[in-house]
Amino acid sequence: MTPTATRNSTNSYLGPLLIVGMLFFIFGFVTWVNGVLITFFKQAFQLSTVGSNLVVSAFFISYTLMAIPSSWLLKKTGFKNGMSLGLIIMAIGTVTFIPAAKAVSYPLFLVGLFLIGIGLTVLQTASNPYVTILGPRESAAQRISFMGVANKLAGIISQFIFGGLLLTGANVISAEESLNKVVTPYLILTGVLLVLAMLIRFSTLPEVSEEQEEDKNIITKPLTTDSVWQHANLVLGVLAIFCYVGVEVISGDTIINYGVALGFSNDQAKYFTAYTLYGMLGGYILGIILIPRFLSQQKSLIIGTSLGLVLTVGALLTDGFTSVLCIALLGFAIAPIWPALWPLSLDRLGKFTKLGSALLIMGISGGALLPLLHGYLTDAVSPKLAYAMILPLLSYILYYALSGSKKHTW
Repeated sequence: MTPTATRNSTNSYLGPLLIVGMLFFIFGFVTWVNGVLITFFKQAFQLSTVGSNLVVSAFFISYTLMAIPSSWLLKKTGFKNGMSLGLIIMAIGTVTFIPAAKAVSYPLFLVGLFLIGIGLTVLQTASNPYVTILGPRESAAQRISFMGVANKLAGIISQFIFGGLLLTGANVISAEESLNKVVTPYLILTGVLLVLAMLIRFSTLPEVSEEQEEDKNIITKPLTTDSVWQHANLVLGVLAIFCYVGVEVISGDTIINYGVALGFSNDQAKYFTAYTLYGMLGGYILGIILIPRFLSQQKSLIIGTSLGLVLTVGALLTDGFTSVLCIALLGFAIAPIWPALWPLSLDRLGKFTKLGSALLIMGISGGALLPLLHGYLTDAVSPKLAYAMILPLLSYILYYALSGSKKHTW
């Protein structure tokens, strides 16, 4: 392939990637505010740790329930219309926060979070394979890292907006007064989502084929199989995604409560999730620089997972802010995992790419189930020792990086 051809090919997908990057910004803004909401609802409704962690359970369980239906939907609507519909469903979820605040109803807030999760399921099912397919597959992790930068920047911004708005003085005023704080920002967020839905619907975002192959000199042909379950790298990758999202949610969304449990005030702890996101942001930027020029997707996965294991042990063996910092730095360590798991899991799926993507999205349910286990361990054992559950999760991902991703069929 000539330099001119390469440059023209890059230009052809740069515009669509910028549009999808805007969607990843929305993903990050809406998803990472959950860390603030956990502490906010725990104090407003006087919840246990397990009860407050239902915030992420309600949010992420939708990925399990709606991933396969989302795959069917995308086959009918295509990527672009599916993304637009996902944004509209998210807007229905965000606007549900207004009656929930007026009724002082935690269950209704959870319904709103579930609806937001459904919308995000549709968006994620469409956008992740879209980014993987839209360009050379060997640099897919680099493109997903760009999306991760947008995602984490949005998450950091959400921490400063919602952390300052919701947690400042949250434990010294009534529940009704606290909950009224969500009305205006969630009305604004609803409007933004609806505007974006219209922009995506009428954009020039191109459709891509799920069997599209970019460079026949580099990319191996899809395997001919009768069932998606014959692709071992996908099946093992779904479990790896399950473990990864559990680690990501635990390291980011529970760190504020962890800080409070260690004796930090709300004003001190409210930005701890932002520290995790700063780490992820740094990891994604490093990945953009190093992958694939200096590091393969597989090697970056091995290095990141190994560093995560070391930091988890560090968090368990230290106290105070040092322990908090080790949890926050997990963000840096695990940043290469998500961008690498997608192309490794979808490699050579061919006609099963959309279904494979849906199965990987189902793996995001790790963010629903594993934080509940963490919450139980926090209440039953101790806030610090609860983080020991991260060790087997990262160990499995390390196995996938070393061996599981190389096995393409059973």
